[in-house]
Amino acid sequence: MAAGFWVGTGSRDESRRTAGASHFLEHLLFKGTDRRQASDIAEAIDAVGGDMNAFTTKEYTAFYVRVLPDDLELGLDILNDIMWAPAFRPDEIETEREVILEEILMHSDEPSDLVSELFFSALYPDHSLGWDVLGDEETITAMKRDDICGFFAEHYRPANMVVALAGAINHDDAMAAIEKRFAGPPGGTAPVRQAPEAAPRPLAVVNRPTEQAHVVIGTSALDRGDDDRYALSILDHALGGGLSSRLFQEVREKRGLAYSVYSFRAAFADAGSLAVYAGTAPEHVHEVLDLVVKELDDLAANGVTERELRVAKGHLRGTMALGLEDSGSRMSRIGRSQLVHDETPSVDEINARIDAVTLDDVRRVSAKVLSNQRVLSVVGPFGDDDFAAYTG
Repeated sequence: MAAGFWVGTGSRDESRRTAGASHFLEHLLFKGTDRRQASDIAEAIDAVGGDMNAFTTKEYTAFYVRVLPDDLELGLDILNDIMWAPAFRPDEIETEREVILEEILMHSDEPSDLVSELFFSALYPDHSLGWDVLGDEETITAMKRDDICGFFAEHYRPANMVVALAGAINHDDAMAAIEKRFAGPPGGTAPVRQAPEAAPRPLAVVNRPTEQAHVVIGTSALDRGDDDRYALSILDHALGGGLSSRLFQEVREKRGLAYSVYSFRAAFADAGSLAVYAGTAPEHVHEVLDLVVKELDDLAANGVTERELRVAKGHLRGTMALGLEDSGSRMSRIGRSQLVHDETPSVDEINARIDAVTLDDVRRVSAKVLSNQRVLSVVGPFGDDDFAAYTG
């Protein structure tokens, strides 16, 4: 079985002074509680063959445990303990501070990660959606224990959380087990958010002597609640979301210009994006970009074909079904859905929404999204002038 606490706060809800606080807490909650040392937590989970982890995004943070059904009580006991009674011991804060600073350096050294962060910082200039989830060296170094404790006290409250469980469990028993272990303050509220307003910066280039050029090109798109999000998912798959997609076939299969080329979408409470990533030899970067722009222009003008619509719908239905084959995936689906959409639609309901998308829907969404200002980010042995042709 799997259980998770989903907190409706992420990096976009931080100030410049506390940038990286959500991710810092992701690390610190596993470092011990009033009753347990970090080693006690690790040993208890290891002893039953379980798994415990967490992750941070721009809009939420999740903490979860996976154990056998017979160990549900242990899993919930530890998970509730770290959520409601973290110790925040000064020496452990300093240890994790160093770990996170190393993580930031590692992230910066990975061009494929860096180019994505460049893209979001250019798409959302002067807005927290454009900040790195990890924070930066300056903010992590300067963050005090009181800053971390204050951020935790403000955001880690029941009204800003969802608890999700999946597996061989009884609903009433699970509810009683969680209620028995609740030890946090009541109330709380979801963070107040401001939508991005500044116009995107069309180009962001970091000059590095890399063996490959890493590029991301994309636009702003639909927010997570938009009724057209299923049509956008179909557009994303046709563009670069699968082995049969236009970009995989044109860039990799037919021309061998990239090992990795794909499209991806991000959806937030009040903003979104659709973008393409490719890694290629520096001498091929313009050829790859020209191919990507050609497909973006064609989709903007014409939408997808009947075949692409059929394949994309089958892909979306199939990947959702395959993703429900273990309790961790099921827990993640219901936890995230309840937190960000305030509903947990059934598989049949989602399939019906996918099936309802028409060619005209995708054409309309393609024209709307792909007519937005394009943003290009590049990491490689280049300067801004090398890409002036793509920033009009």
